[in-house]
Amino acid sequence: MPSKPTVAEYVIRRLAELGIDHVFGVPGDYSFPIDDAVEASKKLEWVVCANELNAAYAADAYARRRGAAILTTTYGVGELSAVNGVMGAKAHRVPVFHIVGAPSKRIQRQRLITHHTLGEGVFGDFFPISAATAGVSAEITPDNVVTELERCIHGALYLSQPAYLQIAEDYAKMPVLGTPVKGKKLAALSRGRSNRAELDAAVLAIVSALKRARKAVVLPTSLVKRYGAKESLAAFLQRSGLPFAVTPMDRGVLPETGPQYLGLYNGRSSFPPQVRAAVDKADLILDVGGVVLEDLNTGMWTDSFKAENLITIGSDFVRIGGQCFTSVMLPDVLAAVARIVPKASRKTKCPDKPLMPVSGSGSDRVSSASFYPRLQRMLKAGDNLVVETGTCMLRVNNLALPDGVGYESQTLWGSIGWATPAALGVALAEPGRRTILVTGDGSHQLTANEIGVMGRYGINPIIFVLNNGLYGIEDLLSERGHVYDDLAKWNYHMLPAAMGCEGWFCARINTVAELESALKKARSHDAACYLEVMIPEEESQPLPDALIDRIYKTATPGARK
Repeated sequence: MPSKPTVAEYVIRRLAELGIDHVFGVPGDYSFPIDDAVEASKKLEWVVCANELNAAYAADAYARRRGAAILTTTYGVGELSAVNGVMGAKAHRVPVFHIVGAPSKRIQRQRLITHHTLGEGVFGDFFPISAATAGVSAEITPDNVVTELERCIHGALYLSQPAYLQIAEDYAKMPVLGTPVKGKKLAALSRGRSNRAELDAAVLAIVSALKRARKAVVLPTSLVKRYGAKESLAAFLQRSGLPFAVTPMDRGVLPETGPQYLGLYNGRSSFPPQVRAAVDKADLILDVGGVVLEDLNTGMWTDSFKAENLITIGSDFVRIGGQCFTSVMLPDVLAAVARIVPKASRKTKCPDKPLMPVSGSGSDRVSSASFYPRLQRMLKAGDNLVVETGTCMLRVNNLALPDGVGYESQTLWGSIGWATPAALGVALAEPGRRTILVTGDGSHQLTANEIGVMGRYGINPIIFVLNNGLYGIEDLLSERGHVYDDLAKWNYHMLPAAMGCEGWFCARINTVAELESALKKARSHDAACYLEVMIPEEESQPLPDALIDRIYKTATPGARK
């Protein structure tokens, strides 16, 4: 009779059965049994990141493309370094299994003072902190590992949020007590079951409202991807013929080239501008997933669609006016509506989205106006575009993505530095697609050490670092000239070589001619590309005071200046 796996081996094996094939993290002594189990696994590859925060960012992005991810850190110093990144995954509804190795129960029961603690012999300080970054959490033991792990897997997928699993070092080495579960891949798992009566009533109410509507619009969100319901959404749109728009947070859910795509809805910052009127004046808005009415996602709260015209299909509820249907899962609702919604007699035909006009040539100095139109034209079907928080994210809002291009950003949590490690996670999650990263130099300085990790694991992204020598987004939001907005002067294009990256195409780009040449070479280069694009500092001019106050609301309302 084969021996039972240890707790650490079982946890790692069970999570790998979901279809996860990489583990992100930083090894640490209390987590050595977990680290060893990852290394021994034939289904998983260790990705040793430069630090725990970067590992959390990478795991977040990997999970966005693969459905779930594994992150492992050590007790205290490791898990707390990862808190910001895991909390970002929670904000964006991304399932990340955060496994933490803790001091042995022998140490804990005797209240011995050990490293990575506060020196008080107390070992419960950090659990509530890390648990707060997750939707579900557990302290894993040999006796409960089978049942608690199943609970946490179900909870993470039901909520589409991280799970926090803490395992004491001695427990991690002990054999499992109970009967191990043989798991299934994510695609075969239910995210939750719907109450049939509630589901039938919710679907009937949605379809009835759609039949009455004369100007209906669909707003799908990234939760459609998280819950594996893209096919049902596409089937519903195909059958209903309704137009749809997306917010900045929700790009990449559907292609942006089809005839039913209106454009980007972002309040008064919508693009094309007519999208705003199409959404705000609709007599029914089908909100699939729950649009987050956040500042950057609504043109600084300039959304103005009426609540009485809104139907929200949430992760496990449907809200129609004053009615709320509960215990109904988004995939079930969307699939049922797609089956019975009336077929459109005539499908919507939205205007084609023009490419951004190209400006500049030859020896002209590169600017944002010359960079982004050329970026748009170099994107190809199958690319994954990862965009950093800051001015680059704002400019990409006006860039229509070619068909088949994936998109990831962190609009809501907005932690600068996220995108560089995120590009690592995206590239490892979907190695058959080319990952293209656009980041500003300020954000890049926070997490640039992950470039060496990319080189170590042989991924081939195309990286654009837009160098204007300062935190450009900060200059937009305040007066010019603050010393805290100035950056250390790095030679960015020399970083990959210094970090041991071999075969990379690296260049510093000053002119439009150099940009066009570099773009052409990058597309044909088999290995990674790292392009430092020099952007004029003077582009970052402060926004008008009234607009800044609309963002931060610090001025006394109605006060005279």
